[in-house]
Amino acid sequence: MSADAPTVPVIRRAMTSDLPQLGRLGALLVEAHHELDPQRFLAATHRTAADYGSFLSTKLEAPDAAILVAEANANVIGYAYAAVQGYDYLSLRGPAGVLHDLIVDPAHRGRGVGGLLLNATLAYLKAQGAPRVVLSTAEENQAAQRLFARMGFRRTMVEMTREL
Repeated sequence: MSADAPTVPVIRRAMTSDLPQLGRLGALLVEAHHELDPQRFLAATHRTAADYGSFLSTKLEAPDAAILVAEANANVIGYAYAAVQGYDYLSLRGPAGVLHDLIVDPAHRGRGVGGLLLNATLAYLKAQGAPRVVLSTAEENQAAQRLFARMGFRRTMVEMTREL
């Protein structure tokens, strides 16, 4: 392999030592959504990375959830956070795996990292007995929607927002 060839990332469960990098990526997720629709999505603050990392720390050992990371050259370059949930009458759905987060560092996009994370997440959810997987994506996030469509997801709901 040449020195210029990208390293194939390893997909693994997140660890406590990953939390600073997970927080940084979570803050990127917040920033990206806010840029797409500043009225709908939270703005990042100087605390967002720490707060997001703290939130994800509460999910590391959850028996019904998984945070998977893509690691290359000892750096976390992306992660997915998903959980198995039971009946949700608010969402009008039965038991399902829910993909909450999927993000790849912008410097590593377009190399299949998102697909690797998504495949590993789907395998985890299937192994946990989830009969289906649901997710939400920002209306303007066309790249994510293309990935999800390629992976067999179909549109089922449309969120609408009105400012008061």
